[in-house]
Amino acid sequence: MARKSDQLIERRNAIVPNGMGMFTPVTITSGRGAVITDADGKKYIDFAGGIGVLNAGHCPAPVVNAIVKQSKQLLHSCFSVAIYEPYVVLCEMLAEMFPHGKSTKVMLTNSGVEAVENAVKIARQATGRQGIICFTGAFHGRTLLGMSLTSKTGYKVGSGPFAPEVYRIPFPDYYRTGEGLSMKDFVDRELQAFEDYLHTTVDVSNVAAVILELVQGEGGFTVAPREFVQGLEKICRSKGILIIFDEVQTGFGRTGKWAAYEHYDVVPDLSTWAKSLGSGMPIGAVIGSADVMDKTVKGTLGGTYPGNPVACAAAIATLRYMKTIDINVKGEKIGATVMKFFHKLQSECDAIGDVRGLGAMVAFELVKNKDPHQPDPDLCKALLANCVKNGLLLISAGVNSNVIRVLSPLVISNAQLTKGLGIIRTELLQLTKRKR
Repeated sequence: MARKSDQLIERRNAIVPNGMGMFTPVTITSGRGAVITDADGKKYIDFAGGIGVLNAGHCPAPVVNAIVKQSKQLLHSCFSVAIYEPYVVLCEMLAEMFPHGKSTKVMLTNSGVEAVENAVKIARQATGRQGIICFTGAFHGRTLLGMSLTSKTGYKVGSGPFAPEVYRIPFPDYYRTGEGLSMKDFVDRELQAFEDYLHTTVDVSNVAAVILELVQGEGGFTVAPREFVQGLEKICRSKGILIIFDEVQTGFGRTGKWAAYEHYDVVPDLSTWAKSLGSGMPIGAVIGSADVMDKTVKGTLGGTYPGNPVACAAAIATLRYMKTIDINVKGEKIGATVMKFFHKLQSECDAIGDVRGLGAMVAFELVKNKDPHQPDPDLCKALLANCVKNGLLLISAGVNSNVIRVLSPLVISNAQLTKGLGIIRTELLQLTKRKR
C-alpha cells in the first residue's frame, strides 16, 4: 500500500504546475515548536522554518489563540475602506521597535515582495528619481519588480522583459573576491567601485535608492562587511540616495537582534519586513522615516488585503510572544552553537569551503578542491536528500545551490538542535568518504 505522503505528492504533481518548486519530497500535516509531522506520522526536526518564517516556532499558543479570537470578530474590511485597531496597533509596535529617524511611519503588506515593491515606489516618489541599485546574489521576490531585483537567473527564466531602471553591482563577497586583500583594502576597493559605477553606468542624479540584504538569504548567507555598509551609507547620504534594507529574512531575532541593521550602527531610510512577523500568516511591512514616507501621493499606496485583521492579530501576538521568550538571546545562543559546530565540521571535511553567518543565520558552502569558484551543488543535493531520510528537514541556498543553511525555529531545544547538527555531520562525512 502506497504511503500517504507518496499519494499526496502524486496528487500535487498532477494538479500543480511544474514551475512550482519542491525543495524536498516531504509532506506536513502538523507542526509544533521545531518539529513537523508528515502525512504518515513521521516526525522531522525542522531546520528550514518555512524559509525563515517560524522564528517563534510552529503554532505558538499565544498566536493561535489570537488568530482564533480575531477571526470571530472580523475577517476583513479593507483598511482603506474602514480602519480597524489591530492594523494601527501593529504599526505603532513596529515604529517603536524600529525607529527610523526622528519620526517613523509604517505601512502593511501581504508579503515580503510587496514590501519591497512599495519601498521602491516610496523611494522613487520621495526622490523624484527612478534608478534602483541592487546586488549580485540578491533575492527580493518573484513579482516582476522582485525578479528584476533578484539575482539568481534560475528564478526568472523566460519571465522577461523585466522592470527598467534596475542596476546591479557585485555584492562585497570577501570569500570569493577578497583576493588576499586585508578587509580594509577590500572594503576600500568595493566602495570605490560603487562610486565609479555612479559615473560609468548610471548617473547619480537618477538613482533613487540602493536596496541591500545585510545577510543575503537565498544568495547563501553572505554577510556584508560592517565597514562596507557604513561607507556605503556615507556615500549615499552625500549624494541624496536613499538606503533600503531588506530585513525580510534577517528580522525578528534571526541574527540575534530584532534587525540585522542593529549590528551595523546604520539606520536605513526604509526597511522591508515579512516572514517571521506573523508566524506564518501572510503579512509584511515597510517601515521608514516619516519625512520619506509622507512624500508619497495619496492613493498610491494600499490594496485590498494588506494588513488583514487576522494577520495583524497574529503579528501582534507574535511580537509579544517573542519579547516574552527573549527571542534575541535565543538567536545568539543558537547561532554560537551552530557556528562552532560548522567550524569544527569544516576541519573534518575538505568539501566545506566557507562557514559564515550572523547570529542564528549560519551556513556552510560546499566546493570542490577547496576552490570558492568550484561549487558542488551535487554534493549539496545529496546531503539534503540523506538528511531528509534521517528525519531532518533542511534546505539549500546560494546562486549555485551549494550552500547549506540553518533556519530552524529559534525555540528549538538543545537536544533537537544537537541531533539535527549530528545528522548533517554524519551524512556529509559519509558522502565525502564515498567520493574519495
